[in-house]
Amino acid sequence: LSMKNLSKGLLLGVVTISLLVAGCGGATQPPATKAAETPKPVELHVSAAASMKDAITEIQANYQKKAPHVKLIVNLGASGTLQKQIEQGAPADIFISAAPKQMNELAAKNLVNKATRKNLLENKLVLIVPKDSTLSISKLEDLQNDAVKQISIGETKVVPAGQYAEQALKKLGVWDKVQRKIVFAKDVRTVLTYVDTGNVDAGLVYKTDAAASKKVKILAIAPDGSHAPIIYPAAVLAGTKNQKAAEEFLAYLASPEGKTVFEKYGFVMGK
Repeated sequence: LSMKNLSKGLLLGVVTISLLVAGCGGATQPPATKAAETPKPVELHVSAAASMKDAITEIQANYQKKAPHVKLIVNLGASGTLQKQIEQGAPADIFISAAPKQMNELAAKNLVNKATRKNLLENKLVLIVPKDSTLSISKLEDLQNDAVKQISIGETKVVPAGQYAEQALKKLGVWDKVQRKIVFAKDVRTVLTYVDTGNVDAGLVYKTDAAASKKVKILAIAPDGSHAPIIYPAAVLAGTKNQKAAEEFLAYLASPEGKTVFEKYGFVMGK
């Protein structure tokens, strides 16, 4: 009986060792191969100026095909609002502002990886009216005419397009004369909506915003030198936990593929 038990025990031991060996062999090899094939999934939070909506939406779809392991979560808004969110600890790996001011302020608080910063895009400020408008305006100074009742611009504290509009109207000497006509908007896309729907007579937006709507027409471009250059800086944020993936996406934005999309929507690539 004891021999029988012994042989049973030996057999069980052999089976157990075989399973362990098989288990070890099976567990180590495939995952190593799998890891080489499939990059680890990454979530990238991109805070971008509202004026980039159409371009960044298309780029998001393109990049999903190119890097399926990267999930891009895009947060669009006025650059000043996005800046405040980042300062308050909102999740963000990359920031693209519609003006250097917001990026500079984040950099001063060491919230930006300064080595990654680049001037990604440039834009122009334009005067738009509804497509069927009969206003005879050919320059920004004409906004003081009595025929123009309401003008929309972005809220000057947080919307760079509003800040550029204020600079231009002051430089051209009409700010004080048109202030009472101004309807402020929370971001530049809201200005476009106000003009689109005919709720205001005119608005000041980026050239790229005007290109995004078939319901408005451009009557004038703010003259060079009437406002600070419209530059969109982009950078990886200091708090990112996905440095490599963030830098790769930033490089993609400035690549020929990114350039094609941005230029399609009226942007000029930064110098």
